[in-house]
Amino acid sequence: MTRFASALIYANQVHHGQQRKGTGIPYMAHILGVAAIALEYGASEDEAVGALLHDAAEDGGGEARLAEIRARFGDAVGDIVFGCSDSLVEHPEDKLPWRERKEGYLAHVEGASTSVCLVSAADKLHNVRSIIRDLRMHGDEVWERFQGKRDGTLWYYEAVADALLRRYHSPLTRDLQREVEELLKLADTH
Repeated sequence: MTRFASALIYANQVHHGQQRKGTGIPYMAHILGVAAIALEYGASEDEAVGALLHDAAEDGGGEARLAEIRARFGDAVGDIVFGCSDSLVEHPEDKLPWRERKEGYLAHVEGASTSVCLVSAADKLHNVRSIIRDLRMHGDEVWERFQGKRDGTLWYYEAVADALLRRYHSPLTRDLQREVEELLKLADTH
């Protein structure tokens, strides 16, 4: 079995039963979307596997999960997963406050590897596209799904798109920047 197929099965096990915030959409839709975007923009095998597992440690077991990922898929994948995580606590209630985590992640992106930037940009692009779709369908109630609410969520995606574009200037980060601009315009009309 290829590493990608093995990682797909593993990601499905980690995220089994999880749903996207405030929706009935299986979380695996996000995982698959991020992997697809990463591959469309030229991801290597390690980057594609990292895309499948990018939330596995943050949302499913913290440091212990990250160690397991390193053991199963290698350090390059583990480094990507680590680089895409804003928290590695075992229990969600132990996470730092939302704004503090996001500011820490922004600082981390400034020195992140190309592989981390590619997967992070794919993740953020999928998220922004989902927010745009849901904002068009459901209006401002969408903001209640997010810890940062409207203003914090908009601040974060604008800031992370800018940081990624500075660190990893590519068609992917330019597309992320355009989608964030669309989100900001749409948010102003709602």
